[in-house]
Amino acid sequence: MPDKGCAVEVGTINFESEVLRSQSPVLVVFWAPWSSACRVAEPVLNEVMTQLSENVRFVKINADENPKLSLWYGIQFIPTLLFFVAGNILARIVGTASKEEILAQLESSTRNHGA
Repeated sequence: MPDKGCAVEVGTINFESEVLRSQSPVLVVFWAPWSSACRVAEPVLNEVMTQLSENVRFVKINADENPKLSLWYGIQFIPTLLFFVAGNILARIVGTASKEEILAQLESSTRNHGA
């Protein structure tokens, strides 16, 4: 998944420090290297990352290598995007989506939760 910009690989060991304790909003992408849907979503996610990189941290989690995180967050399909603010999930996007859909969902979730 997103390799350009500032996407950070996160796993069970550093999830809390990188995501839950982050001072910035975090967009988490659960993905797997074998997934064709993840490959389709990659260019769109790179565009989102480029547009929001000043305000949002981006991390990726290999769902196969981190089954505990996948189970804890109910990941059944990949890609799944979780948008965290102050350790709380404000948005969940399952499957592929356009750049505009992703940006609208993130904006709506932050506006509705006063973030």
